[in-house]
Amino acid sequence: MCGIVGYVGPRDCSDVLIEALTKLEYRGYDSAGIAVFENGRIKVAKSKGRLTDLVEKMNKEGKPKGHAGIGHTRWATHGEPSDVNSHPHSGRRVTIVHNGIIENYKEIKQFLIDNDRTEFLSDTDTEVVAQLLDFYYDGDPVRCIRRVLHEIRGSFALGIVFADRPETVYAVRCESPLIVGQGKGEVFIASDVPAIIKYTKDYYLLDHKEIAVLRNGTVQFCSLHGRIIEKELLTADWDEDSAEKGGYPHFMIKEIHEQPTAVKTTITPRIENGLPDLSECGITPETLRGFKNIFIVACGTAMHAGMVGKYVIEKLARVSVTVDIASEFRYRDPLIDENDLVIIISQSGETADSKAVLSLVKQRNAKTLAVVNVKGSSIAREADMVIYTHAGPEIAVASTKAYMVQLSVMYLLAFEMAFAKGRISEEECRRLTLELVRVPDIIDQTIKRIENVCRYVSTKLITADSLLYIGRGLDYALSMEGSLKLKEISYIHSESYAAGELKHGTISLITEGMPVIAVATQNSLFEKTLSNIKEVKARGAMTIVICDQKADIDFDVANYIVRIPRISEMLMPMIATVPMQLLAYYTSVNKGNDVDKPRNLAKSVTVE
Repeated sequence: MCGIVGYVGPRDCSDVLIEALTKLEYRGYDSAGIAVFENGRIKVAKSKGRLTDLVEKMNKEGKPKGHAGIGHTRWATHGEPSDVNSHPHSGRRVTIVHNGIIENYKEIKQFLIDNDRTEFLSDTDTEVVAQLLDFYYDGDPVRCIRRVLHEIRGSFALGIVFADRPETVYAVRCESPLIVGQGKGEVFIASDVPAIIKYTKDYYLLDHKEIAVLRNGTVQFCSLHGRIIEKELLTADWDEDSAEKGGYPHFMIKEIHEQPTAVKTTITPRIENGLPDLSECGITPETLRGFKNIFIVACGTAMHAGMVGKYVIEKLARVSVTVDIASEFRYRDPLIDENDLVIIISQSGETADSKAVLSLVKQRNAKTLAVVNVKGSSIAREADMVIYTHAGPEIAVASTKAYMVQLSVMYLLAFEMAFAKGRISEEECRRLTLELVRVPDIIDQTIKRIENVCRYVSTKLITADSLLYIGRGLDYALSMEGSLKLKEISYIHSESYAAGELKHGTISLITEGMPVIAVATQNSLFEKTLSNIKEVKARGAMTIVICDQKADIDFDVANYIVRIPRISEMLMPMIATVPMQLLAYYTSVNKGNDVDKPRNLAKSVTVE
């Protein structure tokens, strides 16, 4: 959940590390620090708080000056945010930065204490690794790293400097993401491409338990067993401007506005002669016809995209679909076999619980399909088939465009599977596909039409202590995401409920003036949802209804109405998502919150 960077080259190392860390603050922002070789010695600067606090501290106390070093921005897992718990952490001769979790750090710590390493300054698992590296260091850094890798367990990535190896940075990864950037006469390590895109678009993917040695503007890779490895140099397909705000006040609102382009870029290459064609992803009509059951496994927002996928796949293809939270699926001994398809959805392709599911599923010989946004990510490389979404970099912690492109993939998959299984005709498949092609333009129209309405309605939410989202069918699946988006950035307690379940207990929560946001876009269920809205309205709720522009609803039922364009009922979630995103965004803005960096959250969840 943290972000790590490293640099070796002719530039001012401190400036490069700080600049790179600003692009990784979405991964953690409760403390930050750097370690730089200054005149052959390691100088550390670190501070609790945002990166700006570290910069302010260095402006007062002096920044390290040199041309090689490592940096870190933290999302706390072990030990509270503090100067002492901030990274980098050091032993006598070794300094490290760390992303991830060391599962057996307590036993390692006891081993070190038993062997006279009693001085631990922090509460972190990271310092334990630094001390263990120092304990085994015999003058050969790579041999030392290899030995430590045999002893520590967990999901992690490390950037390491040794005091007697100036101008050299070492890196290793085990599950957690890490890339190595290659510039002209300079090299980088980073948790994600945005950190280095200002300097280079060329990078290597560091694989599981591979070690990288950066020196003299070059990098050498070796395996856990010491074998030298040749790796393919990749090039990022987006530029620095894509990772900047581009005049918007926050990344989140920029990314909401980028959704039409993201959806178009995702679906266009997968449509051939008016029909879905996922063959470039390893998916054919023959493979789709063979699947008996489908499991969709994901976390958070990606899981909500899976819920929409369940509705449309079951309705169109008539295949049983189970949606599971990854952290639960892996522990419940699921009934899967070689005739089943497991779809794993992850924006980063590095989500720890989802990666664990992939490993479990492969042991059961079920086929796996990854839906991910990051090319070359762990889940993408290990799955049998992969559909890359083309959202581009998503910097805001609250996911918007990644969710939207995940929805678009679910629709493409549902359409092609239904056609392959003979459940819909070619004519119907073409009709649905054509309507999906039109969705990007309608999303764009929707944003322009309702943004000011949502900005106004959000002012009615800022004083709420708690609120509810309700809906039926696809609207219920959608309301889960709306509720999550609102709570994670506005900090208002919000829950989503199937509208028909209100009378089974939840309606007791309704008090005078309590906001209830009803999603009512499904014509076949509209009258029933309308009855539920009237039930909460009669008990004093302030009702906000998201519906299509022709829906027959009056202001005696709804205090506020957000009307959106009408398209096929099945595709309405892709349009109805927009007002929920905008309501969450403007509520957070109006409350004065840090929209892009909500408290206690980080973008890529690489710990379990």
